[in-house]
Amino acid sequence: MSCPEFRRASVFAAVLVLLPLGGARACGPDFPYRLLDDRAGALATLPEGSFVQEARRLGAPIDGLGRASDATLRRYWDAGTQFPQQRGDVERTQLGAERAARIEQLRALHDAQRAEREGADLPPELRLYTAGAVAFAQGAYPLAADYFRQVLALPAAQRRARSTWAAYSLGRSLALAADGALAGDAEARRQAYRQQAREAWQQTRALRIAGFDDPLELGIASLGEEARLLLATGDWNGAIGLYAVQAAQGSDTGMSSLKQVAADLAGRGDAELAPLLRQQAVRRLLIAKLLSNTTAFDAEDAAGDTLTSARFLRLLRDAGIDPVEDADRLAALAYRQGDYAGAGRLLAHAGDSGLAWWLRAKLAVRDGDAARAAQAYAQAARRFPPDEEWGMRHNDDEEHEAFRPQCRIEGEAAILALQRGSYLEAFAQLYRSGEVYWEDAAAVAERVLTVQELQDYVDRNVPAAPPSAAGVTPEYWERPPALKLRELLARRLMRAGRYDAAVPYFAQAELREAAQRYRDARRDAASAWTGIGRAEANYRAALIARRNGMEVLGYELGPDNRVYAGNYGERTPHAQLRPGGLISAAEAQRWDATAAQPYQRYHYRWIAAALADRAADDLPARSQAYAAVLCQATDWLINLDPAQARRSYQRYVAHGALNPVPGQAYVFGVGACETPDFEGARRRLWSDRWQALRNAVHTHRLALGAACLALLAAGIWYVRRRKRCNGDAAAPQA
Repeated sequence: MSCPEFRRASVFAAVLVLLPLGGARACGPDFPYRLLDDRAGALATLPEGSFVQEARRLGAPIDGLGRASDATLRRYWDAGTQFPQQRGDVERTQLGAERAARIEQLRALHDAQRAEREGADLPPELRLYTAGAVAFAQGAYPLAADYFRQVLALPAAQRRARSTWAAYSLGRSLALAADGALAGDAEARRQAYRQQAREAWQQTRALRIAGFDDPLELGIASLGEEARLLLATGDWNGAIGLYAVQAAQGSDTGMSSLKQVAADLAGRGDAELAPLLRQQAVRRLLIAKLLSNTTAFDAEDAAGDTLTSARFLRLLRDAGIDPVEDADRLAALAYRQGDYAGAGRLLAHAGDSGLAWWLRAKLAVRDGDAARAAQAYAQAARRFPPDEEWGMRHNDDEEHEAFRPQCRIEGEAAILALQRGSYLEAFAQLYRSGEVYWEDAAAVAERVLTVQELQDYVDRNVPAAPPSAAGVTPEYWERPPALKLRELLARRLMRAGRYDAAVPYFAQAELREAAQRYRDARRDAASAWTGIGRAEANYRAALIARRNGMEVLGYELGPDNRVYAGNYGERTPHAQLRPGGLISAAEAQRWDATAAQPYQRYHYRWIAAALADRAADDLPARSQAYAAVLCQATDWLINLDPAQARRSYQRYVAHGALNPVPGQAYVFGVGACETPDFEGARRRLWSDRWQALRNAVHTHRLALGAACLALLAAGIWYVRRRKRCNGDAAAPQA
């Protein structure tokens, strides 16, 4: 190797040592679960249910009571600080700062009767309620109850603001009075107080429904208070029903109370729990817990939870309880513990619920009956509301799934559709999930459907969205699936060379413009009359492929991951599929035929480098442009494919000028590449041609001189011969 070549090779080698040689797997976001990456698991597993959805079977909302908002206390254990603050905010809004401050002064007293006297300037409902609040704070619950009854005895027009407050507080006063009933007639008095407390809380709800002010949403809170009272008396059915209604009104407190009750029941022994299972609300609450695998609030509660699906089903069986109305849920519990025969027996009585048909589909898959499974999946999907959500799910790989049962069922059906070759049906089922299984839908659109199948589907079903507001360009992952699908199709068409068809599917003007420039450059390269013109067009195409490749040529998933703007590598490379099991040979063939070439992250950089190398084919080797395009080809791959980058560099070493721009420092392939001077290349081409001609003349001057003399002699001979022939023709004949 010559010294100049050694110096250039040393620089290149140093760059390779200093820079990373491949894409590293970076920490990424919480990636979504992909059904197609876990086909057998998706079909076999029955995911966790939703405690919220199951709780709806326990109680329905009460019309007119309203939905819970931030005004409803979220937790009982910090109500001591929350409630006074909320109450004070409401009173300042209702009454004004001056009167609210006056009431706070009265509340600070320790004598209810004094508060009543000193509040003589207040309207009766405010004076009496404030006196009752003072008595309540002092623990004088019977006296407090008497004041609250006086508020409720006022004419309706005079107690619009404090009726719900008085009824709710009356219930609390009576419940606490029951707890403190003295010996003797304590039990009778306790029962009387509790019954009166329940009536007061029921009155609270009636007043709210009748239109009395309820800014603290005490009508909803009264459900939990009454439920707690029933729970203390052993009325599980009644308590669970009221908590369920409270939860149905949107109260977090109601939902958390149901979880606490479920955890309490789950921790009881067989002898205590078995009789309670005869109550429908108890059974259904425990079914909700087992289906959703939920716990109460802390590890201590969870640790004491010994209820399993197997134990629950055994307790029902031993007690002779056969709740046909819950057969689908019980079948789900049996299925999830691996008792498939038991699940099948229960499903015979399960009716036509979505869950029942979903389980029938899974059992059909286990039996190998794909046709029966497909029919059952179709029935199941129709029976779940499209908007029903079961919350977020995470698997052991920390993949998330925004669970909507109808979408999941259609996604599982899509796995069977792919297996039988119904590719468009499978795509449509996955695409209908929206964002939930977008990556699965994209995989089918990009790798399984033909370009024409995808284009026909988009043209029929996915119209272009109206232009967004000027200057608003959402991040790619924020765009709706319809927009992402159209751009996925656009990029497939671009990769297939169908440039004119591709351009309209790009939503953004800048992407359409980039696609058009790439199209024009590729066409100019194919039709150019001169080598330099062809080189210039190929280099223009190379620059676009490098700078806009992700947007106009990139794969939605592997290897480029346009779905994450290319910021994260592919989790599991899928260059090829191996047929077998749920993957047919026909699907694998389609998949393999659509793989990126090469199957490398940022594959369009290889396209750009190849176009730059192709441009070098038509450039004078000693020109600045030749060095510049090979420098770019090297730079674009130096971190991704060092071997290919080295080939471009070695081509320059073998044929290019040491320094195409004399007097300037020049580092090859490390981001300092110059812009190719194609005009200079044209001048260099003609200069090289003229120099080549001069060199040829100089090298072969003797032969050329001899040839010229020979030609001159031949010319002289020819002229003389011609004259002689003409003279002979002109002489007279004898």
